[in-house]
Amino acid sequence: MTAAYPHTRLRRTRASAWSRTMHRETVLAPANLIWPLFVTEGAGVEEPVGSLPGVSRWSVDLIVKRAKEAVSLGIPCLALFPNTPRDLRSDNGLEAMNPDNLMCRATRAIKDACGEDIGVLTDVALDPYTSHGQDGLIDGGGYVLNDDTVEVLIGQSLNQANAGADVIAPSDMMDGRIGLIRQALEAEGHHNVQIMSYAAKYASAFYGPFRDAVGSRGLLKGDKKTYQMDPANTEEALREVAMDLSEGADSVMVKPGLPYLDIVRRVKERFEVPVFAYQVSGEYAMIEAAAAAGAGDRDALVLETLLAFRRAGCSGVLTYHAAHAARLLNG
Repeated sequence: MTAAYPHTRLRRTRASAWSRTMHRETVLAPANLIWPLFVTEGAGVEEPVGSLPGVSRWSVDLIVKRAKEAVSLGIPCLALFPNTPRDLRSDNGLEAMNPDNLMCRATRAIKDACGEDIGVLTDVALDPYTSHGQDGLIDGGGYVLNDDTVEVLIGQSLNQANAGADVIAPSDMMDGRIGLIRQALEAEGHHNVQIMSYAAKYASAFYGPFRDAVGSRGLLKGDKKTYQMDPANTEEALREVAMDLSEGADSVMVKPGLPYLDIVRRVKERFEVPVFAYQVSGEYAMIEAAAAAGAGDRDALVLETLLAFRRAGCSGVLTYHAAHAARLLNG
């Protein structure tokens, strides 16, 4: 105890639960969660994803049940990802343009069942539709072609918006696609369809289980380092965000999550816009493995990591723990 401040005790406000609640700087609520869901063919189908304990692919009818569950839990938005059948994947990913593809059918079914009670965020990228597993069209050497890919992404975005998507979320990392997608949405009358740009998406080692879930891991030829960001870079992320905002993005995303909280903080402080993070499949799997090994309490690990995103500046978090976390938060 210093002589100058003999009565200062920072522990005083921590001494009781009511006081800790009153002085809490950061709040985590179900409204801050987005629930990623994987869609598969069939009816009444639930396919557990082996590398993602507790996560399944769901047929469209069961996705609707998950949507109703999300509404009841206070989760405001779902993010959809399709497990496109192998025979519908091609070098040019044209299944992405099919108005009756898995993504569009699931979107329509959710909006028909739940209306404006929940938002639907749809992924824009070609990796769930290509036979080579890349996010875009490739040349003879396997290099992903930027401008050719963007033309397909525009059509994919309009296809999803026509199906009822509330938020278009380009995850492909092609240059210039946000502005061109925004222009196309405006031209087609989709003035209120939001764009959440995967602005700072890193070429990460944490994506493996996701690729299992959408069926692209065994198909992927090469890597994605020519278009996803180098994990060593920070300033580049700020340039990516600035470019996407200037082109009309309504919000931006940092992906992965916990290993990139420094990026979240810098983006939030620099731009003062809604920033989201994706707690990706590898992060989820590590928490589940730690809990299964007795290395930590699952509930506490889930809530503490999600709170970290909010503390860093996230408006919301895409997390496979969304429903579980919402139940914990709802008491």
